Amino acid sequence: MKTVLWIYAAILGTASLIAFVTYGVDKAKAMREGDRISERVLLALAVYGGAVGAFFGRTVFRHKTKKNYFTLVITTALLLQVGVFVLLISKGGAQ
Repeated sequence: MKTVLWIYAAILGTASLIAFVTYGVDKAKAMREGDRISERVLLALAVYGGAVGAFFGRTVFRHKTKKNYFTLVITTALLLQVGVFVLLISKGGAQ
C-alpha cells in the first residue's frame, strides 16, 4: 500500500506542477493578448490531479479568479484528491 501512496503523491505532484506552470503561461499570454490556453484544459488539469497547482496558480498569478465555476471545479477536485490521499494513508500507506 505504501507504494500506491507514493505513486499517487508523485502523480499529484507532477500534475500540480504542470497545472501551476500552465496557469502562469496562460496569464502571460492573456497579458500579451496572445493565443490562449482553453479553459477546458485549465480545468482538466485541476480535475486530473493538479488541483493543488491550479489553486496556487490561480492565486499567485491572479488568473481566472472572477470565474465562479473555476472556484467550484478546483475546490471540488482539491477536496477529492486530498480525500483519496488521506484514505490511502489511513489504509496503511504510511506504514
